[in-house]
Amino acid sequence: MAVSMLGFCCCVSRHASCSLLRRARLFLTPGSKFHRSAAAPGGLLLSLHKRGVLKDSFPENAAQDQLPRLLQSAPQTVYCGFDPTADSLHVGNLLAIIGLLHFRSAGHNVVALLGGATAQIGDPSGKTSERERLSADVVEENTRGIRESIQRIFINHEALFHDRSWPLGTVNVLNNRSWYKSRGVVDFLSETGRHFRMGTMLSRHSVQSRLRSADGMSLTEFTYQVFQAYDFYHLHQIYGCRIQLGGTDQLGNLMSGHEVKGEEVYGLTIPLVTSTTGDKLGKTAGNAVWLNRDKTSPFQLYQFFLRQPDASVERYLKLFTFLPLVEVETLMEQQREDPSKRLAHKRLAAEVTKLVHGKEGLESAKRCTNALYHSSIQALAQMSDEELQELFREAPFQEMLLEPGTTVLDVCRKASAIPDGPKGYRMISEGAVWINHKREDKPEQVLIPNIHILSNGLTLLRVGKKNFHIVKWLSL
Repeated sequence: MAVSMLGFCCCVSRHASCSLLRRARLFLTPGSKFHRSAAAPGGLLLSLHKRGVLKDSFPENAAQDQLPRLLQSAPQTVYCGFDPTADSLHVGNLLAIIGLLHFRSAGHNVVALLGGATAQIGDPSGKTSERERLSADVVEENTRGIRESIQRIFINHEALFHDRSWPLGTVNVLNNRSWYKSRGVVDFLSETGRHFRMGTMLSRHSVQSRLRSADGMSLTEFTYQVFQAYDFYHLHQIYGCRIQLGGTDQLGNLMSGHEVKGEEVYGLTIPLVTSTTGDKLGKTAGNAVWLNRDKTSPFQLYQFFLRQPDASVERYLKLFTFLPLVEVETLMEQQREDPSKRLAHKRLAAEVTKLVHGKEGLESAKRCTNALYHSSIQALAQMSDEELQELFREAPFQEMLLEPGTTVLDVCRKASAIPDGPKGYRMISEGAVWINHKREDKPEQVLIPNIHILSNGLTLLRVGKKNFHIVKWLSL
């Protein structure tokens, strides 16, 4: 079907923050018989509004009237974009992925669009100054981590959360660089640029706020909305995509244009996830919780949600889990009856960790929690090298040859955990050294297997309150 580029001028919510460089397609299940959403009278959209996953829609009247009927009539294609400005997605991006998962669970096809091209231009939305330019090499490196995030989460959702009585829609992970890399500047502007009106582009809030700033706005940033609009146009042509998800800070980008040769296209916004102080939970805010294990471990992710204030737990259960709302209400009732058990917090932390890192990640988070906060020797003995290093990220990790007669003093000195000479000896004698959560005050004590050396071949050494050392023993 031919599509009018004019109707797409500047239409599209900018990719919520992170993308891929190489074009990738991920088909987790083939599209099959379409099923309608099980959510009550208003269908899927009403269900998502009740959960708080959706905030606004555009165009407002058409989205409220026509879009529900469209979603009930046949499988639709929904997309959300992510620019690779870092090598991992973060919790601020997770809600956008969850939005796509809800649509896919209802039988619709979803596209995660990774901005390998647009990341090199830079989205000016919400920025007071121009983003630092990213080289092609950095973008490519970033996209490797982000691809892993998105694919892992979709796989975990299908394996652990999907109701198999209903077929899933398809998943495509695409990179917009694949349709820009062969286009010349003159060719692109000649074909596409003439459909954009300067008045509309200048009226965008992101443009106006920057034009009023001391630094102004570069031509590169100004053209971002052109590429953003063209992405939607391309996805409509190739995949029949008529719906885009984006953060609430992207609503202005969605409103620039929406008609496609008599067809409506729609924008749906997702609320920005904020901390209790109202700060955006994203990498820019300096308090990011990442979705890739090498940046934020399953234990750290689990603890982040476990420590959420009581006032946030119910909202986060609705946003970040797939628990039925009735079950959320029951959990909150149990929480109110006995707040000390923190049942709602634990369920929230478990559900999110399982979605992001799978069952193994959740089990790892629980082992680390027991080892650190409950001084569980059994949990310590079950931990892998990787888990111990994740749990004690600042702790030195050393491999040592286990020789007969090795003492507490020997291991402390070899690990450089205590000073040489009498002072180090005295620190042990005075009770400043702990091995595997047990105080050791006898420097000449020979290390005993299963007490000082755990069954996994590891020793956790602590000097004082916070100075940890991890020793991996090598047998003779």
